[in-house]
Amino acid sequence: MTSTDLAIEIIGWIGSALCLGAYLLTSMGWLSGKSALYQAMNFVGGATLAINVLWHRAYPAALLEIGWALIGLAALIGLARARHISERARPNRK
Repeated sequence: MTSTDLAIEIIGWIGSALCLGAYLLTSMGWLSGKSALYQAMNFVGGATLAINVLWHRAYPAALLEIGWALIGLAALIGLARARHISERARPNRK
């Protein structure tokens, strides 16, 4: 196994842990599915798994993981926009 192969495997394991951890935390009620942490875990987990499965030429799984990451990214962008709008709507306090 080359150092590149090893790095790709580690990246895949990290991605699996992040996606599974996000699912566990929300399933147990310890984390909201609408939280930035949950969405970030899914985005990074999906992206890193996509790297791993693309390396292994598992293209159906790559489509799934890229979609997973894009959904997480879209949710993070939505959360950031909502936060920005909420902050702009607050009256200035002096």
